[in-house]
Amino acid sequence: MIRLKTAAEIDRIKESCQLLGKMFDDIVPRVKPGVSTKELDEAAYHFIVSHGGVPAFLNYEGYPASLCTSVNEVVIHGIPSSRKKLVEGDVIGLDCGINLDGYFSDATITVPVGQISPEVDELLRVTRECLDRGIAAVKPGARIHDISRAVFGPAAAHHYGVVRSYCGHGVGLEPHEDPQIPNYVSPGPNPRIIPGMVIAIEPMINLGTADVRELDDDWTVVTLDHKVSAHYEHTVAVYPDGHVETLTYWHYPKQ
Repeated sequence: MIRLKTAAEIDRIKESCQLLGKMFDDIVPRVKPGVSTKELDEAAYHFIVSHGGVPAFLNYEGYPASLCTSVNEVVIHGIPSSRKKLVEGDVIGLDCGINLDGYFSDATITVPVGQISPEVDELLRVTRECLDRGIAAVKPGARIHDISRAVFGPAAAHHYGVVRSYCGHGVGLEPHEDPQIPNYVSPGPNPRIIPGMVIAIEPMINLGTADVRELDDDWTVVTLDHKVSAHYEHTVAVYPDGHVETLTYWHYPKQ
């Protein structure tokens, strides 16, 4: 069931989303060679709780951290570790959500660690384009598959693998809600976009194959060919008056 939100509820969700953006402002500059993924997770936790929020992912269905830290071939759900230290040329997906007084945000940015290869830089650029096009497709009267088609187009044009096993989703009153939002045009449900919907659009695009597998920790998802993956996400709302607004933000670091 799709849970439609009032304007007042969307405004509260936006407060959570804006706090999440400020958290990214704090975390992204910490991404440097030699930093462990656990350090980033600890910084995210302390930022969130010190600003009156609750990490939405911590202990959610058993996930053991506040911040998903997905390095290189890890597509999503990478678990922070003091043993995993970033090195020059890595990329890391930082996926986080905040529960602020019962209102949930969700966003992801993939961050380069120092200088990255031109091939990977292009993957990141195209994946951001996929997200931008997906957001541009959000309008009352359109359908979820219009978002999916818009996300898929740039990735397919570059012969990248578009992950099919995981997708975007509704958000706002819970971390994950209906509808599901695939990054390709699936044979599944295709509801119409209507005022009151709040959704997380999140292209997951691989340099090689679209195929992925889950590791034995039951969380970490990696590309089957071990090539790099990119992941970006924003929370987007359709207000009751019909206007569309991207509620989350992050600043992509300049190379």
